[in-house]
Amino acid sequence: MLRTKLYYTIKPLVPRSARRAVRRWFASRKRSRVENVWPVLPGSERPPKDWRGWPNGKQFAFVLTHDVEGQAGVDRSEPLMQVEAELGFRSSFNFIPEGEYRVSPGLRDTLKANGFEVGVHDLHHDGKLYNNRADFARKAARINEYLAEWQAVGFRSGFMLHNLEWLHDLNVKYDASTFDTDPFEPQSDGAGTIFPYWVSPTGSGVNPSHERRGYVELPYSLPQDSTLFLIFRERTPDTWLRKLDWVAQHGGMALVNVHPDYIQFPSDRSSSGTFPLEFYSRLLKYVRERYAGSYWQPLAREVADFYLDSQTPQSTASGKERMVLS
Repeated sequence: MLRTKLYYTIKPLVPRSARRAVRRWFASRKRSRVENVWPVLPGSERPPKDWRGWPNGKQFAFVLTHDVEGQAGVDRSEPLMQVEAELGFRSSFNFIPEGEYRVSPGLRDTLKANGFEVGVHDLHHDGKLYNNRADFARKAARINEYLAEWQAVGFRSGFMLHNLEWLHDLNVKYDASTFDTDPFEPQSDGAGTIFPYWVSPTGSGVNPSHERRGYVELPYSLPQDSTLFLIFRERTPDTWLRKLDWVAQHGGMALVNVHPDYIQFPSDRSSSGTFPLEFYSRLLKYVRERYAGSYWQPLAREVADFYLDSQTPQSTASGKERMVLS
């Protein structure tokens, strides 16, 4: 974690293009060394204890989430919503409460009115959320205010940083700050599962008056768009499709995180910081056509509701053993 803290301290001083070039250099050399754990981690297909399957006997769950990082992502949120709706899908949009932009109530209301979900993405998105326990408690109080104001029940940290124990300070139904396997993330310890699982509170928090309660953890299981298309510069969504087939084969949760900021719509100019909308559309069309009638396509909050209704939290993961994939 010390190395991670150092990185986010100097990050604002380094141009985005330079940061991406450095990440690309390290990731390309690491990729051949982690082929045995990425994009598929053997063993992650084992379901939780007492797993009862998906609603109505569906083969697998297909869950769409979006982290909106800047104004470009805000501007593309509604067009992306329209693309998904036209193809018969719904998704969850996670917005930064105190970042470089402000999300309007109008946009949040439009998303909700069309059957989409709004979640909270970090607080400042500066990589410093977990710097120390007392500071996190103060930030958690602010995050809880936005959760209440936005009527949101889900959270995701910036840069997929996570401390599942501290997150009990949040008034959330679910967190989505982890992954089954992703050795290319700054904090690369994976959840080791392609299923949702329960995180029980242990010990006591900084603020004794705060009610500590459990929540459902939703790890992403399809590689991030930024890793595939910006870091590795893949020119097709084939890695997504192969991993999705594997998740579907094992009846898991195919959860993907796509950033509207990085999507190049037909009217946008091409740049090294975006990828064609067609790549994402191909993923949606592939699922709709290949798995017609056999997948469940819930919002993230609906996965959490289903898990809580169908599972017995006391019998599932508590302080889940985690794997370090470095």
